Amino acid sequence: MKRSNTAKLEGLERQRRRFERNAREPKLQQLFLEVTPRCNLSCIHCGSRCDEHAQTDEVSFDEYKALLERMREVFGTRVFVVLTGGEPMLRQDIFDLGSYIRDLGFSWGMTTNATLISPSAAQRLVDAGLRTVSISVDGTARTHDAVRRKAGAYEAALAGIRNLAATKALKELQVTSVMNHQTMDTLDALFEIMVDLPIDSWRLANVEPIGSALAHPEILFQPDDYARLFSFIREKREQEWPVSYGCCHFLGLGYEGELRNWFWLCNAGIHVMSVMHNGDIGSCLDIPRNDATVFGNIRTHDIAEVWRDGFGIYRQQDGLASRNATCAACTQKRWCRGDSAHSWDFDAERPLACMLRDLPGFIEV
Repeated sequence: MKRSNTAKLEGLERQRRRFERNAREPKLQQLFLEVTPRCNLSCIHCGSRCDEHAQTDEVSFDEYKALLERMREVFGTRVFVVLTGGEPMLRQDIFDLGSYIRDLGFSWGMTTNATLISPSAAQRLVDAGLRTVSISVDGTARTHDAVRRKAGAYEAALAGIRNLAATKALKELQVTSVMNHQTMDTLDALFEIMVDLPIDSWRLANVEPIGSALAHPEILFQPDDYARLFSFIREKREQEWPVSYGCCHFLGLGYEGELRNWFWLCNAGIHVMSVMHNGDIGSCLDIPRNDATVFGNIRTHDIAEVWRDGFGIYRQQDGLASRNATCAACTQKRWCRGDSAHSWDFDAERPLACMLRDLPGFIEV
């Protein structure tokens, strides 16, 4: 449904006021556990550069138990726990970990490439309490396998989706597709695939200039790619298909309020915290990992103190925008605040992607 600019401005202002309240008293809603950096695939756009040879100092099961017990003590069980990686199914204790999360009273979900989810694995996951799952499908058979750099990955992913759907026990089964410049021509064909899959929602995103994608400039989005993707999502939503754009970017008045069920807000450090595979504590796992974005380690720091005292770079009124002169002078910084933290260059102190900067004239101001 197309909204007027007046309605969009009202929505953005409500979201801005909500951010300011939550920045003063952040309420943790999601905890991401990067249970392994290992992956059975080697995707060309991976934000974390995961593969089967990734070096690991993985948090142990006992360390997770202590962390989760402390989480329940401090935050109660309102926090939704998401297991991710790498590929979380590579952890041999993944079912035990899920069961422990469930037994403590938390709800939990998973992000996965689904290639290792057999019928028996799917049943074991839901028996362990799995409530939601997001599965990556990034194109048709040919393009998906090329992105994943493994033959058969597409068919294995679709089999995993069907195996999970067959349990009839999930609250939401979502597919996430990260489109790149070379796969945009498959968008319509990919939609036809989604229509035939037993899923609840489809989340579309664009490849970001981070991680492994930096070595593949040929796949990075061009202005026409954004225009096509945004128009596609808006059209399908007007037809009441359960498709949305991810949390990637602030979209200006051109598309805010039309591609998602919510107005722009980067929840890093506001509602979201993550524990990396080595115990480091940060926010969104796609955010570059450095001294500015890692706020401690569960092996040496108390998680409650880190949540209380860390994450200050995300909780400022102007967010990351205050760290860059161009952003600080932008007329839309009150809503954008420097855009997504995962696409911020913390060395150059500038956004790696910006809809207003990179697409002049495309986004209405």
